[in-house]
Amino acid sequence: MQIIINNVTITTTQSDITKWQGDIIVNASNSGLFGGGGVDGAIHRAGGPRIAEECALIRQKQGGCLPGEAALTTAGMLSARFIIHTVGPIWKGGGGGEVNILAKCYRNSLELACSREAHSIAFPNISTGIYRFPKVLASKTAIETVIQYVQEHQSEALSLRNIDFICYDRENAELYVEELKNYN
Repeated sequence: MQIIINNVTITTTQSDITKWQGDIIVNASNSGLFGGGGVDGAIHRAGGPRIAEECALIRQKQGGCLPGEAALTTAGMLSARFIIHTVGPIWKGGGGGEVNILAKCYRNSLELACSREAHSIAFPNISTGIYRFPKVLASKTAIETVIQYVQEHQSEALSLRNIDFICYDRENAELYVEELKNYN
């Protein structure tokens, strides 16, 4: 499924994000920027030790990332140019500002991508795994935030031309397709 808003193509696909080819892959990281499980572990394994080495430098410099923040490393052996590591919120029932933190993950990642003049970026399903963020709410938050960002920056020379949501599992892919249909 794809839509086009202000000359930016937004797609959703069921696939393995480590196989995606483009400028920037977003990693759903933990606050210590250690390769964990899920997409984080897959990116670290596929990208090789260079990513972990650069994450260690970030930890030394700033102590990792807080939820909603984002940090940039090279992509190691992946076909992307960079990895943006962002820390999603752990779902605690919704009263702790989790939706706002998740939206911040997407905005901060887009800002960082644009600061590198990226033309393409791929997002995984942030926080829907072991962080237990409800998948329906996560897809709604992700799509709304990205579309709002594109619309807010329409008067600027936005470098991004492709924003891809790469869903590893079928359930998330279907949810993102349904959410994108609301903007078609």
